Amino acid sequence: MSKRALISVTDKTGVVEFAKALNELDFEIISTGNTFKILKENGVNVMQVEDVTKFPEILDGRVKTLNPFIHGGILYRRDLESHVETVKEHGIHSIDLVCVNLYDFEGTLKAGKSHAEMIENIDIGGPSMIRSAAKNYKDVIVVTDIKDYDLVIEGLRKGDLTEEERRNLAYKAFSTTGRYDAMISTYFAEQVGEDYPEFLNLTFQKEQTLRYGENPHQNGILYAQPNAKNPILNYEQLNGKELSFNNLNDLHGCLEVMREFKDSDKVAAVAIKHTNPCGVALGDTALEAYTKCYEADKTSIFGGIVGITSTVDKATAEELHKIFLEIVVAYDFTDEALEVLRTKKNLRVLKLAKIEDSKQKYEMKYLDGKLLIQDKDTKLADKYETVTKLEPTEEELEDMKFGMKIVKNMKSNAIAVVKDGQTLALGCGQTSRIWALKNALENNKDEKDFTGATLASDAFFPFDDCVTLANEFGIKSIVQPGGSIRDNDSIEACDKFNMSMVFTGVRHFKH
Repeated sequence: MSKRALISVTDKTGVVEFAKALNELDFEIISTGNTFKILKENGVNVMQVEDVTKFPEILDGRVKTLNPFIHGGILYRRDLESHVETVKEHGIHSIDLVCVNLYDFEGTLKAGKSHAEMIENIDIGGPSMIRSAAKNYKDVIVVTDIKDYDLVIEGLRKGDLTEEERRNLAYKAFSTTGRYDAMISTYFAEQVGEDYPEFLNLTFQKEQTLRYGENPHQNGILYAQPNAKNPILNYEQLNGKELSFNNLNDLHGCLEVMREFKDSDKVAAVAIKHTNPCGVALGDTALEAYTKCYEADKTSIFGGIVGITSTVDKATAEELHKIFLEIVVAYDFTDEALEVLRTKKNLRVLKLAKIEDSKQKYEMKYLDGKLLIQDKDTKLADKYETVTKLEPTEEELEDMKFGMKIVKNMKSNAIAVVKDGQTLALGCGQTSRIWALKNALENNKDEKDFTGATLASDAFFPFDDCVTLANEFGIKSIVQPGGSIRDNDSIEACDKFNMSMVFTGVRHFKH
């Protein structure tokens, strides 16, 4: 009995050559719809599915391969006598190779098509054939990826594929249908308004194998979510080495801070080190913003990432060129700026796609078999309520909003001391809030004048110690969420030192 291959593909790339090679290997080809038409027109010896099933395609093609003459030919075990006798009894011919790629549900989703069109692009027969063939992989070769066409033909020309090769193809097949079903599940969860479904079916596709992970002894891989909306890591690399695990992680931190200022009428410059801001500043031009950002912390910026929410010109590029940076990311670069930056061959220069509001529902932390899910922290404040006798000035209030945008994106406990749209001192990642403030102030006291500055905190003060220390350094206004049972201690301390304090009502822990 001759061998048969069933071919039904949405992506027609290379399918004619693949089918002709199978013909040369004495395979009979069965096909459906447009695939049959293309194969026939290109001289492939091919028969239609209805020639096998003795039943026409019906319901606008919804039913064509869901038939015992198809699935029986795929699923029967060649080493089991009862199976062999059954297919003989019913006149079922074996199908020894199944080549299927699925309706383009993903492409239809990304194109924003109507719900009716989405439904029609849910493949039923394709996944059924793939799963049948993959289940019976020892007897049936299953091909779901056009990149495997050559491997399959080469193996068959040698006599047959090895069991290991067949198993690998089956693994890829089940991964394909699993990903497909996950996308459909996620789509329907959105349709019914289920933000936190009983079964959270997420799917990610490998995008890049990185040189290594956070440290050289760890592997690092970048995966992408196919249905992610407005992904923030969306850039064109114009210069430099491939981005590493740490580069990508730090870049994400940089872009999150840049997103805070996407609607500002000022240019924001952001310097990041180990995912935390080490300097942030606003200016009327890229040069002014970067200069203030650099002066905010001339030490920590070394070896970091700089992001600028505008086009980088030659003058700014010349300043950036003076220090060692891993990445410079901006909305665009003039030709003259690129010429300057490209003299450093390893410097990654990234042109950023437009930063939009995040459309991702979740932030996720994978905890060794458990997945923590929470909403993204997109709210800055519920209010700006003065709780002291002294009201902040308009300038101080602007710095309060600026400072909260910074601490919102720092590891807790987080403190930002700012003035005139520039960070003066930043403290983060401490187990005590007073330590975060002490680190920030003590590390910068020889270079900075904190007189009249504003202090922003990501969470409430459990004691009045931070107010007392801030006053010693000349800080005149404080913004914090409030909500401690000892809020009055801090309020009274501010009144004592003639400082203003504003409550926002929103905490920004980031661990």
